[in-house]
Amino acid sequence: MATTVLDPTAPTGADRRAPWRSPVDQPAYARPALLVITVVAAVLYTWGINHSQYHTFYANAARSMTESWKAFFYGSFDPGNSITLDKLPGFLWPQAISARIFGFHPWALALPQVIEGVASLLVLHRLVRRWAGVNAALIADTAFLLTPVAVGLFRTAVEDPAFTLCVLLAAEATQRAARDGRLRPLLFAGVWVGLGFQAKMLEAWAVLPALALVHLTSAPIALRKRLAHLGLSALVMTAVSASWMLAVTLTPAKDRPYVDGTTNNSAFSMVVGYNFLNRFSSLGISAASTGSVSATQGGGGGHGGQRGAQGAGGWGRDGQTGQSGRNGQFGAGQYGGSGPGGGTHHRPTGTAGAQSARNTQGVPAFAQAGGRTSAVRQAGGGGGWGGDQNGWSKMFGTSLASQTGWLYPIGAGAVVCGLLWRRGKPRTDRIRSGFVLWGTWLTTYFLVFSAGSVGGHTYYMGVVAVPLAALTGGGIALMWRAYRCGGRRAWALPGAVAATAVWSSYLAGQFPSFLPWLAPAVGVLGLAAVVLLVLARPGRTPSGGRLALAGLAASLVAVLIAPGAWAVQVFNPSYGSSGMGGVGPSGMSRNHGSAKSAGGRMGQPAWGGGTMRGKGATRGGAGGFGEGGGLTANQRKLLDYTTAHQGSAAFVFATTSWNGASPYILATGAHVLPLGGFSGRVPFPTEAQFRRLIDSGKLQYVLLGGGRGMGAMFGGGSSGTTATTQITDWVRSACTRVPASAYGGTDSSGGASADPGFSGTADEGATAQTLYRCAPGH
Repeated sequence: MATTVLDPTAPTGADRRAPWRSPVDQPAYARPALLVITVVAAVLYTWGINHSQYHTFYANAARSMTESWKAFFYGSFDPGNSITLDKLPGFLWPQAISARIFGFHPWALALPQVIEGVASLLVLHRLVRRWAGVNAALIADTAFLLTPVAVGLFRTAVEDPAFTLCVLLAAEATQRAARDGRLRPLLFAGVWVGLGFQAKMLEAWAVLPALALVHLTSAPIALRKRLAHLGLSALVMTAVSASWMLAVTLTPAKDRPYVDGTTNNSAFSMVVGYNFLNRFSSLGISAASTGSVSATQGGGGGHGGQRGAQGAGGWGRDGQTGQSGRNGQFGAGQYGGSGPGGGTHHRPTGTAGAQSARNTQGVPAFAQAGGRTSAVRQAGGGGGWGGDQNGWSKMFGTSLASQTGWLYPIGAGAVVCGLLWRRGKPRTDRIRSGFVLWGTWLTTYFLVFSAGSVGGHTYYMGVVAVPLAALTGGGIALMWRAYRCGGRRAWALPGAVAATAVWSSYLAGQFPSFLPWLAPAVGVLGLAAVVLLVLARPGRTPSGGRLALAGLAASLVAVLIAPGAWAVQVFNPSYGSSGMGGVGPSGMSRNHGSAKSAGGRMGQPAWGGGTMRGKGATRGGAGGFGEGGGLTANQRKLLDYTTAHQGSAAFVFATTSWNGASPYILATGAHVLPLGGFSGRVPFPTEAQFRRLIDSGKLQYVLLGGGRGMGAMFGGGSSGTTATTQITDWVRSACTRVPASAYGGTDSSGGASADPGFSGTADEGATAQTLYRCAPGH
């Protein structure tokens, strides 16, 4: 018989620490406070996601990626795998997996971002706790939680949530490598940066100066070994970063989709030219020679790109549409051919689907007309495309600062004090290395966004919110210790609180119709905090300890109440969050004294029958959805007709734009062929390729009208030089119009319609859609 011997030294169930109890080396409140912060974050990130808006362009790709593993790997825009996204697909892989598991719903697409947000919060806590202590970590977590852009970011189906988590994990690994002098964590840091590259491309590499400096200046090993470790980590990072691009490059063009955003079907052109160099056209940098379609707006000088926005609701000058000048062989899937192209930089918008009634107040009505230029010209102002989101001062403009910049003064003060006060400490000083990490991170991304194009993409600012929150926590902890020690340094905390309160009062005052009490409340709280801290300076009063704690509490409230007031607007249907990552009001019209809601500015549709944020949401329009998140009656009849007559064709029909194909892909996963990529100016397919598709029987029907990508917004939509325009002209001259009566449709702009008298350009007929049948041999 076996005998069981109990080890009296082994931990029993009663000795195991409950998850809500703090470790022995932390205060009793530490773990419960972290759990509360985590739960609040989950609530903020998930609130209303069953009725959430979604990024239509990316949602099409996510739907396509659920249809086949080929589309999943390449990030195909359409289920037929004709063309990719104009981004690397890594950030969509979690969304596509979630949609495969739970079905294609808005919350299924948003759920990965929620998980990434909660994970980011926990990684930030671990980073700051190791650096500056548990109290600093809790303050940093609270600051990050209450930053408006962080709340909007992690409920939005875009690239930045996955990217933000990856760079945080890279920083955590670098911190361990610098502390212990070990190679393995630094190699993992390279892996995380490489994975961040798959989500946000070269923007992930902007964190490298911060990581490299921390390891070089603080790792407890010889310089030669530090450099060798960094070199090996760089090799790993480069290999992971370039893996997808190399796989695409080594795959024959006939066996994969065409790479959007390029004129030469090159993944490297898409990443380096289209998504990087185009951002800095205002600095005189051109992507024309890289093989990318080249046009953007809103760089550091405020006039770069094809039409750099100039003030609220205005357009800039010196706009250029870069032409690559290359004529090469292009291919995607089974196609091959040649043709030049220029284009528009990607602007994410909700194109297909219901649109907010705010469109009647100057918001682009893309869902109605496929992106009319005249509509965009009215869309300036905070949070829009233009306004104060252009030029070197954009980071201080109210539309971006109100989402991410409330903590600028205390963050800057923390860096200065941390670096100055830790002078003379050993090279491996942990406190100083943390300020090096966060200060370099903040400075690098701040300069990148100041010089480059932002153009309404509020969610870009999430990677700036991270170091600001960390510096707020670490800075307050450092200044509090200096305050308790007395001397001249004791004035740093009251000074930082006062500066932050003044800045917050100014920002809140730019929105007089939104919480008009907020600006004076911040001012009063800031004044009270400073007075309490001054009165409680060490040695002044016997009760200085209690007064000092009261001053510290008032300081935290004064610093965080304004961003918190923005963040909780996620519960307010009048503001909520937008598909661009903003929460609460994000702009201001001084002529009318009213704030603009961040929610619904871009005409983002609801899915699955969900209600729109804001008032008076309407449905329908060209490329829109009917009630219940499905197709309109006309669209359903057209799809049924073309499917019934599809035969052996690979595509049910082709459209002149991605937004024309969008409702059919989203609703049914139909194999619809979009022309021209996101911009409408990508030379795929060329006219020769298109005619080969017709002659081979792989395509029979073409739906004209309903807009052409985003080219019309930047003055390029009606150009006769694009492949899409050439195909449109050929279809009108060589193919047979199918009357709406053939499939039971009606002649209305709400769906495909007959257009017997139309003889203008594609853009002029953007609001009407006409179905054509093309027979081989024309």
